[in-house]
Amino acid sequence: MAGGLPRRIIKETQRLVSEPVPGITAFPADDNARYFNVVIDGPAETPFEGGKFKLELFLPEEYPMAAPKVRFMTKIYHPNVDKLGRICLDILKDKWSPALQIRTVLLSIQALLSAPNPDDPLANDVAEKWKLNESEALVTGKYKHDILCFRFLNQGSTLTF
Repeated sequence: MAGGLPRRIIKETQRLVSEPVPGITAFPADDNARYFNVVIDGPAETPFEGGKFKLELFLPEEYPMAAPKVRFMTKIYHPNVDKLGRICLDILKDKWSPALQIRTVLLSIQALLSAPNPDDPLANDVAEKWKLNESEALVTGKYKHDILCFRFLNQGSTLTF
C-alpha cells in the first residue's frame, strides 16, 4: 500500500481484498492506491446476467468528505449510465455521506444493475424506451450485451487491467 494514504483508505482496501463482496472484484492499481480496477458480475435474472462489467473507481484527495469518482469502462445499455460510462446514482452526488464506504458504493452500483431507475436517467433515450416498454428495453439491453460479449470473445481478447 502506498505511503501517505489515510488510514481509512488502507482499512477499506484491506477489507475489500480480504472480504470481497459476492459478484464484485475490486483491487487498487499497482501504481496508484487511490485508483481501483473493479469488475461487477451481471446480476442473475437481468439482461446483464453472465456479463462482466469493468469499472474504474477513483478516490479524490477529499475522500471521504467527497464521493468516489466511478464510471463504467464496459459499454452498457442502462438508463442510469450514459455513453461515457458515467453513473447516475444519488450517493455519488448529493446523497454522499462520509459514513459511506467504497464497499457501499459498489453494492449500490450492483443493485442499480438489478433495478434500473428510468425516472432519474442519465441516458434519456434509454430511459424513454424503458418507460414506454420495459420488457422490450430489457430485451434490447440483453441483445446489446450479447453482441458486445460476442465481439469481445471473437477478438480473442482477455479481460485485463
